[in-house]
Amino acid sequence: MLENKKFFIKTHGCQMNEYDSDKLTDVLRVNLKMVETKNPGSADLLLLNTCSIREKAQEKVFHQLGRWKKLKDKKPGMLIAVGGCVASQEGKSIRSRAPSVDIIFGPQTIHRIPKMIKDLYTFDLKSAVDISFPEIEKFDYLPISDKKAPSAYISIMEGCSKYCTFCVVPYTRGEEFNRGFDDIINEAMKLSSQGAREIILLGQNVNAYKSIDHNGNPVSLSDLIRYISHIDGIERIRYTTSHPIDFSQDLINEYNNNKLANNLHLPIQSGSDLILSKMKRKHTVLEYKSIIKKVRNIRPDIHLSSDFIIGYPGESDYEFQKTLDFIEELNFSDAYSFIYSPRPGTPAAQEMDYISDTIKSDRLKELKDLIKHQSNCYSEKMLGKTEKVLVEGLSRKRNNEVFGRTDNNKVINFPGNEELISKLVDVRIDEIRANTLHGTCLNIK
Repeated sequence: MLENKKFFIKTHGCQMNEYDSDKLTDVLRVNLKMVETKNPGSADLLLLNTCSIREKAQEKVFHQLGRWKKLKDKKPGMLIAVGGCVASQEGKSIRSRAPSVDIIFGPQTIHRIPKMIKDLYTFDLKSAVDISFPEIEKFDYLPISDKKAPSAYISIMEGCSKYCTFCVVPYTRGEEFNRGFDDIINEAMKLSSQGAREIILLGQNVNAYKSIDHNGNPVSLSDLIRYISHIDGIERIRYTTSHPIDFSQDLINEYNNNKLANNLHLPIQSGSDLILSKMKRKHTVLEYKSIIKKVRNIRPDIHLSSDFIIGYPGESDYEFQKTLDFIEELNFSDAYSFIYSPRPGTPAAQEMDYISDTIKSDRLKELKDLIKHQSNCYSEKMLGKTEKVLVEGLSRKRNNEVFGRTDNNKVINFPGNEELISKLVDVRIDEIRANTLHGTCLNIK
């Protein structure tokens, strides 16, 4: 009934959503024998995987659904499915505004999509909705991907129990839950056998990971990293995104492991203790600095990045200046920075916001300019040096070049062909370009 029918997935948001979309692809191919298409107009099933972190996320979703409705009007048998965090947040109300939607599913129910589709056809239902939080069941039913790629993601935990005042994640993805240790190791071994050379461990608070091994011993993120580093073929390990209050000494010590990549993304959101307290981040600026100092004692040149929210309610000029001073002192080499926007249902949405849009925009520009300067300085120090690069694919702009990532997570392009893909090669850094580096591969004779 559904074999060889086509599906199209559009993804908004974070790496967790990208991971979920990859798993959706596996679920539809393995369970329903459907075929992915890059052309939404030719699809029998359109899936929108949504994100609710940023401002006006819902509007972005409904604009997309409006465009897809026109496609469905031309092809009445087409199904439209909405998943992800906006689906989890809005639930059945999505259909009241967009009646063309047939399926609504949450981040924890992507494995139930085949049944929902079959039920629509079998029982002639008008819609199917499942935004529940069955937790670990999802991973029991997700097929391991047979996709061959140099770098592969593994979700090791999901959800969040921190309840920062500005964040919707605990409400849209549920509280923290962890995958079994053995399941993760088995998936890493499978991915390695398929050609993966780099494993990226994912979680909303990935360093909160806790489980037990096959002998009943407790294991943490640092243990996972150590075990995966011994798998044949795995040359590099990364993880994202971490939280300061779960950054243990064991994890810091793991930076002695040369297979753990030389980059750290550790969100702080503000350099002001007052704002951190209002956000309920549960740590101080000094505690954050202590973590970075310990990591830099092991990796002095680590690529350090973070997240910053600008214009949180109560952020005075003085508090913002403390954030700038903090950034200057810590010398970040990159950051994601955003103007605060209230998310429905979060405690911060109830706070009075007296900061004008103009002030927020000016602050954001000043912060971004500082980060850009620090990023450029970091890249300039790499000029002339030789870096180990994992080649990920052919360059999008030049067919005689390939691209990859350095150990410190910098994207670099250099002359080469597809035979280099999936290999770790030595590349000399010759040039800094707008968003990437450019170099020369020293392994090519």
